Amino acid sequence: MKIIIVGASGVIGDAVSKELGKKHEIIRAGRNGVDVKVDITSTSSIKNMYEQVGKVDAVISATGGAHFGPLLELTPELNEIGINSKLKGQINLVLLGMDYVNDRGSFTLTTGIMMDDPILQGASGAMANGGVRAFVKSASIEMPRGIRINSVSPNVLQESLEKYGEFFPGFEAVPVSRVALAFKKSVEGAQTGQNYEVY
Repeated sequence: MKIIIVGASGVIGDAVSKELGKKHEIIRAGRNGVDVKVDITSTSSIKNMYEQVGKVDAVISATGGAHFGPLLELTPELNEIGINSKLKGQINLVLLGMDYVNDRGSFTLTTGIMMDDPILQGASGAMANGGVRAFVKSASIEMPRGIRINSVSPNVLQESLEKYGEFFPGFEAVPVSRVALAFKKSVEGAQTGQNYEVY
């Protein structure tokens, strides 16, 4: 299969690239993309990425930012970060990529544990994650040509504890290799409309 991985230089994206790269052709995309550059907050950038790459069998999004901070300090402007990146950015990869994904291909987006297991300072990110999950579930019943769509919801990663661990007290971190297997399940499996939890 020919697979675009958006956010391929991140911790999750890199692990997914290595796991799926054992059997498939991987196109690494991102703001500092090795193969193609893309900014998911820009529809013109997403369109340009697809035009450069052409037809693919799968699109994986392992990217999407959101603001972390106390609710009382969350402004509409700060909330827009998660809306424009994690929520709209990932959804636009689907809306603009539909014609570039081959019959019976797939999209896999990324959500996260905090939409189901809330953390302090995580309201904006949880909102974006929940929106992505709802979109995936609903869109799955309307996807054309046998195209599937799923999402992966990881716990905090062992590899990211130094950066994010203070936000997740008492959470049992998971290795990124386990998260990569959930993406593999989405791409190589047959299910659709799922949110694969790696907790």
